[in-house]
Amino acid sequence: MTACSLDIEESDSFFTKGESAIFNGVENPSAQLTTIYNNIKSEAEPQDNLYALTEVTTDELVVPTRGTDWGDNGVWRTLHVHTYGPTHTQILNVWNGKNSAVLRCTEIIDSKTTTETPLELAEAKFARAYNMWIVMDFWGQQPFRNPADGPDVLPSVMTRSESYDMIVQDLSDAIADLPDGSPTSSDKNRPVKSTARFFLAKVKLNAAVYKGSYGVNDLQDVINLVNQIEASGYALVGNYFEIFHGPTFTNTDVIWSAAAGSGNRMWNGLHYNQVHPDNTGGGWNGFSTLAEFYDKFEGPSNDNSVGLGQEERRGYTQTLASTNGTNYGFGFGFQVGQMYGYKDGSAVALKNRTGQPLVFTKTFPGLVGNTEVTGMRLLKYSPVNGGFTSGVVMARFGDAHLMRAEAMLRLGQNANALAEVNELRALRANTPPLASLNEAVMLDERGRELYTEGWRRNDMIRFGKYNAPKEFMPSAEGGDDHTNLFPIPSSALLTNPNLVQNPGY
Repeated sequence: MTACSLDIEESDSFFTKGESAIFNGVENPSAQLTTIYNNIKSEAEPQDNLYALTEVTTDELVVPTRGTDWGDNGVWRTLHVHTYGPTHTQILNVWNGKNSAVLRCTEIIDSKTTTETPLELAEAKFARAYNMWIVMDFWGQQPFRNPADGPDVLPSVMTRSESYDMIVQDLSDAIADLPDGSPTSSDKNRPVKSTARFFLAKVKLNAAVYKGSYGVNDLQDVINLVNQIEASGYALVGNYFEIFHGPTFTNTDVIWSAAAGSGNRMWNGLHYNQVHPDNTGGGWNGFSTLAEFYDKFEGPSNDNSVGLGQEERRGYTQTLASTNGTNYGFGFGFQVGQMYGYKDGSAVALKNRTGQPLVFTKTFPGLVGNTEVTGMRLLKYSPVNGGFTSGVVMARFGDAHLMRAEAMLRLGQNANALAEVNELRALRANTPPLASLNEAVMLDERGRELYTEGWRRNDMIRFGKYNAPKEFMPSAEGGDDHTNLFPIPSSALLTNPNLVQNPGY
């Protein structure tokens, strides 16, 4: 037997001074901020977790089981039909990731030994507000730990209203010290004033959900904040699918982006035999969209081939006549019908794994019992621009513009709201102006402009439609709106008795 001595110096982390034996400050706030924003990037990238909770739970996306493919013990099906419970892995993953991020931000904000710059403090407050907003929006309550608390101190739990107030304050504080930024910058991965204004407008637009009713100034604040974003040079642009062509987004529509790979959003629905020089293994044949969502767009009901006069945002399916050697047969938007590829200088009709024509159908037989060709696939980030192009849009002016229109509509300024919506539609080819506007039309318009950008669940709850009947979900689970909030994960309840499970679970 051998042993060595252990000499402990006071410089070691075991020895601390001050209130806490755990935390006395962040030695390098710049490095910690880099980690925080890298985590935002990494959580924006996957097809599961945050993306799935915001999209697969709605009428935009469904992940049908194809034979045994994509069964995964029902994790995808339960999201779509709102039978998720407190042991759902993806709900737990988002809970852990966002609450951890809140603590990391608070360590910088409440640090007693560091001399962070005003910019670093503003970036920390923005990041805390962003992560807290997701927790508040998803679960309605916010566990909060002061960094100086020891392990024997359970995190307190903030009500939704308390979380709302703290988020609004953090964003307001951040606006003061964040840089102005440039709408045409090639680096939009860190927040600027307009980024914080965007999320402050988003929070206030949902104030009736979070507080029970709108405050006297909430909706006017939304309008004012969007006006300030516009005054900073952000603006609507045409060429819809070019907006999402990364890795950098120099167009004036994109306000905030993450340096995340967009490959998952391309390949999660494309078929195994749809390949690209950057991805010779093909797609994963999972995520699809629903016929009822497709039918919200202008154009022929059963054909989305290029050149049929459909509205620009619905995109097109590449056809043999239009395929060329630069796009490898990929289109944009809704992919339905015969799929094509490009081989040896010629366009070819693709086949499925059994040698039959690869024809994506508009409808499904159900959530289970599907074949490899059932269901339309969505491509906002298309392999046309590269098989694994990086860059994911996190916030853009097109959304802010529609938020302003919605605030006007809710204030009774219908003519102004309609003009706002039609201003945007005028920039989208083959998209005629609307004759009138109400809440149902406004929700549909947000769906047409913002599909797969992570806002559909939030929008449907605000408009009272999240639990409305949809394909494969004829009625809400339990007959009420309790699934507007996700369940608190079981493991979180065990470790923090201050948490109380949300009703209905």
